[in-house]
Amino acid sequence: MSALSLRGITKQFGKTETIHGIDLEIDAGEFVVFVGPSGCGKSTLLRMIAGLEEVTAGAIKIGDRDVTTRPPSERRVAMVFQSYALYPHMTVAENLSFGMRMRGVAKGVIAQKVQMAVEMLRLAPYLDRKPGALSGGQCQRVAIGRALVQEPDVFLFDEPLSNLDAELRLKTRLEIAALHKRLGKTMIYVTHDQVEAMTLADKIVVLRDGVVEQVGKPMDLYHSPANLFVAGFIGSPAMNFLPAEFMALAEFNQAVFADGSQWLLGKKDAPVGKVTVGIRPEHIRLDRSSAMRARVNTVEQLGATAYLYCSVAGQPICIEVRGVIDARVGDEIGLHTAPEHIHLFDAQGVAI
Repeated sequence: MSALSLRGITKQFGKTETIHGIDLEIDAGEFVVFVGPSGCGKSTLLRMIAGLEEVTAGAIKIGDRDVTTRPPSERRVAMVFQSYALYPHMTVAENLSFGMRMRGVAKGVIAQKVQMAVEMLRLAPYLDRKPGALSGGQCQRVAIGRALVQEPDVFLFDEPLSNLDAELRLKTRLEIAALHKRLGKTMIYVTHDQVEAMTLADKIVVLRDGVVEQVGKPMDLYHSPANLFVAGFIGSPAMNFLPAEFMALAEFNQAVFADGSQWLLGKKDAPVGKVTVGIRPEHIRLDRSSAMRARVNTVEQLGATAYLYCSVAGQPICIEVRGVIDARVGDEIGLHTAPEHIHLFDAQGVAI
């Protein structure tokens, strides 16, 4: 189990720089998730750690070894790809053992490592099958097993669940979490799905346009996002954003919206002027007596949870309500949020 250090990592494709001087420290045994929208650089960064992309500038260390210019075979990392990358003409057993056979590992050692992976990932019924006879989830477990038998210092996962349906994604996600718990190995996982990030990670790295926006524990990012981008990306459904004018008063502070309506904020510490008010859907409750009014546009009743999509001061917001709701499209409802659940962002989108 090894720590990982990235110092001043940049990547250029021709004259275009896609990764901009990233510094990151990953502790030994941590499960770290790189998350962000398509094109943010998360897969490129992972491939540089694996040695599949050259580093334009900066240094990568795994443990006490500088691996910046070393080939993938000398880095002691194992990568699980989105596409599984299994050999279609080989059985599961042959796929698991292929790398070791090519390196000339003794047959007894190969058998022992393959058996360990088979037991851990419950692959025994499929050993004689070829990938074409397996489901997507079974193929991904074989791909994970192939990485497992290499006994790497660091596991790298590049969006391994994106080709699976919702039920299989959940099941395989739980299997990966359990695998990390059993092995205690350093794992880096790339995804655009913030639900995967929140449920798997010890630490999340939020990326945008080749820059790290924020690093922290999942709930730290959820409760204290550094800016509008992180606030909108972490959490499902996403945080609601309402442009407003902040007013500091003697007894309480308030946000005044474009239509003149007001939301009491308690004693928030912020400069007077233009702000964005951020409120998560689950932190808004219905209150008939509230002066803050919303008009219901759509109702989604999902069993024990309902989502109301409404308009407040001309802006769309989502409200999460537990239980069955009797609100109908076109209804006017009152809203309330406790001051401690209100986020403020300045004109540049930075958290206040």
